[in-house]
Order: sequence, then C-alpha cells, then structure tokens
Amino acid sequence: MAKRRATPVIEFRGMRKSYGSATVLHGIDLALAEHEVVCLIGASGSGKSTLLRCADLLEPIDAGSILLDGIPVSAEDRDADVKRRALGIVFQGFNLFPHMSVVENVALAPRVALGLSHDEADGRARTLLAQLGLAKKADAYPDSLSGGQQQRVAIARALATEPRVLLLDEITSALDPVLVAEVLETLRALAKSGMTMLIATHEMSFAADVADRVAYLEGGKLVEIGSAKQVLRKPKDARTKEFLRRVRSR
Repeated sequence: MAKRRATPVIEFRGMRKSYGSATVLHGIDLALAEHEVVCLIGASGSGKSTLLRCADLLEPIDAGSILLDGIPVSAEDRDADVKRRALGIVFQGFNLFPHMSVVENVALAPRVALGLSHDEADGRARTLLAQLGLAKKADAYPDSLSGGQQQRVAIARALATEPRVLLLDEITSALDPVLVAEVLETLRALAKSGMTMLIATHEMSFAADVADRVAYLEGGKLVEIGSAKQVLRKPKDARTKEFLRRVRSR
C-alpha cells in the first residue's frame, strides 16, 4: 500500500446537520487518510446516509466544516460542482439511465464534468467496465442486467471521473443475497487498489474484511471508532456492544 499523506483526503470537524427541529448529525469528527477504508455501521436512522450526502456536498451542513485535502468546502460554494468531482457517490438505488447503454451511462460524467471527447470518455468507460468484469455488457442496456451487474455499473460510473474519495451508501441493501457477493468482491478489489472509501454498510463480515477502521453511529452521534478488529470484536462502548449483539442474533 502506498504511503499515506499527512493531510486527510476528507475530514469532518464538528459537523452538524438538522432537518427542522430534528438534529440528524451531532458534531461529527472524522478524517480519512489517503488509501484508507472506513466503514460506517449503525441502525437505520443513525445518520450514515446523511453523513455521506453531506460529504458529497448534496446537503448543506448547519455547523462545523468539511475539508477536502485540507481546504474547507461547502454545498453553498460557487464551485461546489467542481469540488464534488473529487468525490464519487453510489447510492442504494442504481439510478442508471434506462435509455442509455451501459457504456453511455459510464461515459456521460467524464464528457459533461471533465470535458473529455466522446472517444476519450468511451475508452475510459470501457476500461473501467472491463476492470469490473462487465466488458461484455458495455453495449447492453440496464434493464437486461442483474441487480448486481447494475450496481457494478453504478460503481464504474462513480469511478469514471477519477474521484479522490468513493462514498458508498448501503449499496448491497437492495440486492438479493445471491448478488451481494459479487458487489462486495468489487469493493474488496478497489480497497486493495488503494481507493479511499467511506462506506455505510450493514455487512459486518465485509467491514471486518475490508475496513481499516469502523465507526459506529447511533442517533446521529459517532459513538465509537477504531480498527475493524477492535470495534467489531472488542467494542469499548456498551451501545456498540448492544448493536453488534442484535445484528449477530438475527
């Protein structure tokens, strides 16, 4: 693994987010080093998805700050779209354009956001699809693909702008159990390649396998963070222990 830089790629300092009178994130402090994988775990409604949406500058924050490579950014910045190119996000839903082929879905962002020519964007898209085992599906349309294949296309699309950080929001939750393994294997390969990733997941075995650190959120608060081994095997906080007990007893 490449040597990590001293300055975090992305950092949250005292980040707070509310919807009306409901506070969803309470003073989140979290930093990701280059090439680091951090998994966010916690029950539904714990704030994982909101944290990722704030990270991608899709949601404005109410207090605190978000820094990319040490530089403060916000959703209100004039150049937020430019800064967002350093971030790739994949949601639970695939959100692929059904009227466009797989390669067109992946090539769109490099053409529009980066100004690549049609041939350059097409070449980049086909290379990414090949790396994710989808070369033979490049000219197919999304509705002919399995859920797992569509999610891998969504990952390729997020990678097409060569982001500094990949944000993933419970991307296996909409899949049948049979299809989960192929998507998780894709993420394992990305982790081994050195991709910096912040992943919200309910797959504890995957988090144990791929994460450098695991962060447990509850009620919008970062309750505990540490190495994957420490948090998942020997959590220090009683709330983390109770969450893991419930998850493993299902």
